[in-house]
Amino acid sequence: MPEAIRSDIWLKRLQTYRERLQNAPTLIVEGKLSRMVGLTLEAVGCRASVGSRCQVVTKSGKSIEAEVVGFADERLFLMPTGELYGLEPDCRVIPIHHVCLAKVGFGLLGRVLDGAGNALDNKGPLKTDARISLTGSYINPLTRKPIRESLDVGVRTINALLSVGRGQRMGLFAGTGVGKSVLLGMMTKFTNADVVVVGLIGERGREVNEFVLKILGEEGLKRAVVVATPADDPALMRVNGALLATSIAEYFRNQGLNVLLLMDSLTRYAQAHREIALAIDEPPATKGYPPSVFAKLPRLVERAGNADVGGGSITAFYTVLTEGDDPNDPVADSARGVLDGHIVLTRALAEAGHFPAIDIEASVSRVMPDIADSKHLQMARQLSGLYTLYQQNKDLINVGAYKPGSNPNIDKAIEKNTAIREFLQQNMDEAVDFNRSIMELSALLV
Repeated sequence: MPEAIRSDIWLKRLQTYRERLQNAPTLIVEGKLSRMVGLTLEAVGCRASVGSRCQVVTKSGKSIEAEVVGFADERLFLMPTGELYGLEPDCRVIPIHHVCLAKVGFGLLGRVLDGAGNALDNKGPLKTDARISLTGSYINPLTRKPIRESLDVGVRTINALLSVGRGQRMGLFAGTGVGKSVLLGMMTKFTNADVVVVGLIGERGREVNEFVLKILGEEGLKRAVVVATPADDPALMRVNGALLATSIAEYFRNQGLNVLLLMDSLTRYAQAHREIALAIDEPPATKGYPPSVFAKLPRLVERAGNADVGGGSITAFYTVLTEGDDPNDPVADSARGVLDGHIVLTRALAEAGHFPAIDIEASVSRVMPDIADSKHLQMARQLSGLYTLYQQNKDLINVGAYKPGSNPNIDKAIEKNTAIREFLQQNMDEAVDFNRSIMELSALLV
């Protein structure tokens, strides 16, 4: 037989062998649980990729799902998605070989889900159309539609002085108990977005129920999807809750809709990642936060924004808890650098009964010059200037040390101070649309 024909036969046999290997079913090799430290499980004897799931089966038959979060030599590090009671040494560990997917569809509107995508509201089974990855898909930044349209959020101060564009990512920086949840609820009910997705990450269980029933209400829930992973959920479920909320928002954006994504809070998401990273022995860097945490934040935030040209948009508000009211908290500092603006709520205004407690001096919207006309920008700067001038001279004015007529600008700031304060305050049940906000701003400065 000629050499060329013999070589051709061997090549064909090799190709057939390769195809058989590719089409052969994956052999699942079970391992066993060798160690448990804190909430971290260590398994030996099996192989699985990071992000895939495993079933940990006890001798009594109880099954617990866990996700692969790392590995070292022959050991797999697993984080559970549920309770760990009943685990013991040498439990069976069975790789499932699949990555968790998000169930999405228009049937999710009006529903409340947990971090795994299961219904929490006892309204029957979920009606979903598809499953998509929790990690999202990459969008070329050069193909993103530029931010040119404003989004009406129904809050006068934000519409007039901190205008938000469709596709913008804003941070809501606040300490505890200064009204951030109420402000989120107002935007949820009053916005003109097509769909609202709310992620309640790491909040107290009581606050979840209160937000859904009281702040959001039945009317606001009709066009909203709520993903709730309370503080007592495992760290992995809290992380997945944030990813699930973002994936649901991406699905609606891909349908050409304008989505408002509200996530409370980005800090709890970072803290959950810190728990996972420290549990698998990643060294801490800044205030106990490992470096991987600060790599995860921009990956989550960058998934929001406008889609490719012709697609929908995700306008996102992420609340950031400033621990001890410290604006230089590492998570707050990192978030400030990756967001398109920030709204700061201060305790001093909240304690004075000023709601929403937005500090317009410390807040900024970086895309406002691109979406507001020149007259609007001029009026916003004029009001901010009068407010700042009054604050700078407040002590002199209050003790009677300032003599009227000494400075015409200060005189005007004093004259307009009461009207400005009334303009900056708004009842939680009152909706002020974008056009009305601009009209009231213009009337104030006459």
